[in-house]
Amino acid sequence: MSGNRFIDDAINRSAETADDRAKLTSMVAEAGTGTPTSTTEEGGPSDSSILNFALNLEYLEAEFYLRGATGQGLPDDMVGGTGRPGGVSGGRQVDFRSPLIKNIAREIAMDERAHVAFLRDALGDAAAARPRISLDHSFTAAATAAGLIKPGEVFDAYANDRNFLFAAFLFEDVGVTAFKGAAPFISNKTYLDAAAGLLATEAYHAGVVRATLFSEGLVDDSVFDVVHKISAVRNAVSGPADDDQGLGTKEEANLVPTDEYGRVFGRSAAEILNIVYLDPRAGSSGGFYPDGLNGDIVQGAGSAAS
Repeated sequence: MSGNRFIDDAINRSAETADDRAKLTSMVAEAGTGTPTSTTEEGGPSDSSILNFALNLEYLEAEFYLRGATGQGLPDDMVGGTGRPGGVSGGRQVDFRSPLIKNIAREIAMDERAHVAFLRDALGDAAAARPRISLDHSFTAAATAAGLIKPGEVFDAYANDRNFLFAAFLFEDVGVTAFKGAAPFISNKTYLDAAAGLLATEAYHAGVVRATLFSEGLVDDSVFDVVHKISAVRNAVSGPADDDQGLGTKEEANLVPTDEYGRVFGRSAAEILNIVYLDPRAGSSGGFYPDGLNGDIVQGAGSAAS
């Protein structure tokens, strides 16, 4: 679907009055100029800034899954835009042994590619370029911090089915909490509807990855320990809240990480950046994004220990 068709259809569905349609059309026209405002009148991030933040995250997930499933990343016509464009280091096709995991990887890869296309179409000329992405040193740094490997060793996320699942687990819960955390700041209900659809898809992805890892853990108890360590690292770098959750145990599963009311928790954009930068100290680059993100939302949350 082209950006114009998406916008036209969405405006007609979302707008309740002629004034609504005029306001939505004006907003989209502004986004298409390539110079959207970075904040709202109330001082919060603009919808365009939020969507570009989401696009940066979708670039990462799409490159990770596409390379593992197909051996190829995003095509050149899906990576340009505003800001400093960057290449991707690491990543290759996995020699999957399990037909189940191979099919999971391929389906998620196609979904993430579609997410990139959708967000780029919705943003038009305001879409951020793909920033530089690391799919090699970043995973080694995360695995070292989690205690999965010793300093000086290398963690290859594409070496086998299980390593790929561990790497996918690192991303998937992050995507869900990012969309949940951003939802209250999206003022345009057309974009909010789109974000809700993306959140639902990411939740399905996370559930599939968590359930598959749990199945692996029923065969090998060490899987639960590895997942717990990855969860602990995310928890440690994201911020002071103690909300990240592993898979539970063989005797008592925790496939769906929720609060006491059965709700998925959200993270602020800054907390998400702490995770993908692998830095709890309010960084603006590092980890999976060696040069940072493109757009207005680029700064981490400050010391997670404070």
